[in-house]
Amino acid sequence: MMIGKTKSLNFISLFFLILFFLIVNSFIFSNFLIINIFLTFSVISLVITKYGLKIFKKLNLLQRIRDNGPSLHINKKNTPTMGGVFIILPFLLLLLIINITYNSVGISLLLFSTLSFFIIGFLDDYLSIKNKSNIGLKSNEKFILQSLISILFILFATQSNDISNLINISSDLSIDTNILIYPIYFLTLVGMSNAVNLSDGLDGLASGCSSIVFFGLGTEIFLSSQKELIIYGLISYAMSGLCIGFLKYNKYPAKIFMGDTGSLTIGATIGSISILTNSFYTLFIFSGIFIVETLSVIIQVGFFKITKKLYKNGKRIFLMTPIHHHFELKGMKEKKIVENFWKINILLVVLGIVLKTNL
Repeated sequence: MMIGKTKSLNFISLFFLILFFLIVNSFIFSNFLIINIFLTFSVISLVITKYGLKIFKKLNLLQRIRDNGPSLHINKKNTPTMGGVFIILPFLLLLLIINITYNSVGISLLLFSTLSFFIIGFLDDYLSIKNKSNIGLKSNEKFILQSLISILFILFATQSNDISNLINISSDLSIDTNILIYPIYFLTLVGMSNAVNLSDGLDGLASGCSSIVFFGLGTEIFLSSQKELIIYGLISYAMSGLCIGFLKYNKYPAKIFMGDTGSLTIGATIGSISILTNSFYTLFIFSGIFIVETLSVIIQVGFFKITKKLYKNGKRIFLMTPIHHHFELKGMKEKKIVENFWKINILLVVLGIVLKTNL
């Protein structure tokens, strides 16, 4: 309960906090592209979301609320969705320009995974709106498509030597995972994609935490001091800016939702960048919120099935999952839950960076 009494962290506070640390990073790494790219893409996302929101309302691209969700969410019905296009389309354009300029295999792979997951998310949202249901693609259809793309990504990356079987803990310590790295890659891509998607259940939760995670990834990449990876650091800062710009209209009470178009793609992009830059160790710390959200669902479903088999009456550990709904049903305000999750995510990023620099 103590965390609920801490000082409020709203959108403006979060924006200027990230901005402050990026200014510090610009001086530390002597690279002022860091702050410029963050601000540029923040403004791009903010502007196109502002005007795109009006178009989406006219097109009647409205959110359907799941029947088994919290009753408090009924007022979110008919909020425009698929807002992820305002994050992902500028990002895809950025990747395309970089790829044309530098002809990089790694950037091509990132472009492939981002575009592919974007298509899955877009199709899922489109079918949901078309069918006037909260379900678009079936879960097994979505998983098969995600798995196929992830396997192709891993195969192409392996052939081009853009990935390693070593997991870097620090500049002096690496773990050789041998062939075990491939299921780790797979779980990172598919897992992160679905983890962000599961976390996108409260206004501003996924977009705010994603902005923080991308900031952490960018900083971790710059700290690695590998010149060939710097471009991924700048790309991460661009995505941090795009997410924070969108957050202006996605924060409570949300004027627009990102939909699977945004959440699935953002998660896959986080996973792809971490694979291409060997940032697993810190990623799993930075993404602690997304991981806990996912684990809460796995634990809830598993416990229910086991107790149902043993006692013929399934029991639940949480009131509802993902875990942010548990706190809602416990009486916490949606805005407060989101702000607290942002705070925890910031602490996780600080922890990851401290561990990275001191090991």
